[in-house]
Amino acid sequence: MVLSPQLTQFFSQVEQNKQGYIERLTDAVAIPSVSGDPSHRQDVVRMGEYLQQQLKELGASVEIRDPGVQDWNGTGRILQLPPVILATVGTDPKKKTVLVYGHYDVQPALKEDGWNTDPFTLVLDEANDKLIGRGSTDDKGPILGWINVVEAHKQLNIELPVNIKFCLEGMEESGSEGLEKIIHDEAQGYFKDVSAVCISDNYWLGTEKPCLTYGLRGCVYYHITVSGPAADLHSGVFGGTVHEPMIDLAHLLSKLVEPNGKILIPGIYDNVAPVTDKERKTYENLSFDLQDLTNSVGNTINLHSNVEATLQHRWRFPSLSLHGVEGAFYNPGDKTVIPAKVKGKFSIRTVPDMDNDEITRLVKDYVTSEFKKLNSKNTCTVELTHGGDHWLASPDHWNYVAAAKAVEDVFGVQPDLTREGCSIPITLTFQEALNKNVLLLPMGRSDDGAHSINEKLNISNYINGTKLLGAYLYQVANAQ
Repeated sequence: MVLSPQLTQFFSQVEQNKQGYIERLTDAVAIPSVSGDPSHRQDVVRMGEYLQQQLKELGASVEIRDPGVQDWNGTGRILQLPPVILATVGTDPKKKTVLVYGHYDVQPALKEDGWNTDPFTLVLDEANDKLIGRGSTDDKGPILGWINVVEAHKQLNIELPVNIKFCLEGMEESGSEGLEKIIHDEAQGYFKDVSAVCISDNYWLGTEKPCLTYGLRGCVYYHITVSGPAADLHSGVFGGTVHEPMIDLAHLLSKLVEPNGKILIPGIYDNVAPVTDKERKTYENLSFDLQDLTNSVGNTINLHSNVEATLQHRWRFPSLSLHGVEGAFYNPGDKTVIPAKVKGKFSIRTVPDMDNDEITRLVKDYVTSEFKKLNSKNTCTVELTHGGDHWLASPDHWNYVAAAKAVEDVFGVQPDLTREGCSIPITLTFQEALNKNVLLLPMGRSDDGAHSINEKLNISNYINGTKLLGAYLYQVANAQ
């Protein structure tokens, strides 16, 4: 494989800058930009300011958009949403323009959650090729990878082969509040001349081979609330004499899904698109085996006996998961309380061609029907609290072809073509609002532990991932 002189220089510069890149990630991880905790809202804003400074120092034109305010969990506490950062590097009308999306907020993390180290102090573990810290892989490392690309070209005094437009938000981990409106408002403004979109906010299928991701499941989230007495009751006094909300709720939750994963809601599978022969071939020779799943979850609890069935149920079939109960006693020890009101939480991961409105109708009708069978004097309500649609792109588009060639430039292999079971709703928003192809080009590995304890990004993935992002830009410039 023969690389262009510019790409060879760029790869060499990235290697020389390795220590500086790690220091940059150290600075970013140190900012606890937890969007889901009001006490950290100013830290989220501070993280945004840090990125603005980094981009301005590299000569980018930086603008911000105000996404407005939020009513925190419906409590009446009004919080300012962190800014959406729009930054431009290059305005040559003869070049393609790549829109780069990323998010600078992170999930909550406390040492007492089980972290081996302080989650907001990046740990450099060279012996195990790891950079450990909250946000290292989700999504600060990938964002900084793009900044590293711009910096390396500036140091080499080489023009980027394409124009770059950044769209960086601080609320992705909390539903991307306010961003969708900005994207639609700017579709014929800031985003008007975009040629394609690239997002690095997902992961390799396994740990050995890069992939390109062209589909994501959606997610609809529901609360079932069962209410009875006016206040919590003592089970010794009232047990056996009243309808207990917790008993009703436990029964309803048990009626949603079987232990083998089959969803019990009638009609839920009716609009699931069938697996085509062409799609089935994409499961051949993937860099994944069932041991990868076992390693990721830390136990052998697989539902399916082969790779194809496992990945199809992760990527392209719906699933229903139970997440928790609000209002019930959950502290250590024993307490003989009958809770007056309990709320069960569950979600359904959706796939083409399921419709969110139809799913909600099916869920509400089914839960209502099952509750009536209990002949309970309690009350039951079902509420949709969040709905994000599924997303599917064409892996035959020149944007994907360019990314595949870039993977070969850096890693010497053809990437796996994958879908994912998680949701990044903003991908669909970009695709629909801009009418452009959206590519998911991951930097991290499947075992990075995003959202979990001891989140990490491999040092090699961070450095080679920076090379990949740069190589992708060169391949885009030449794409037809």
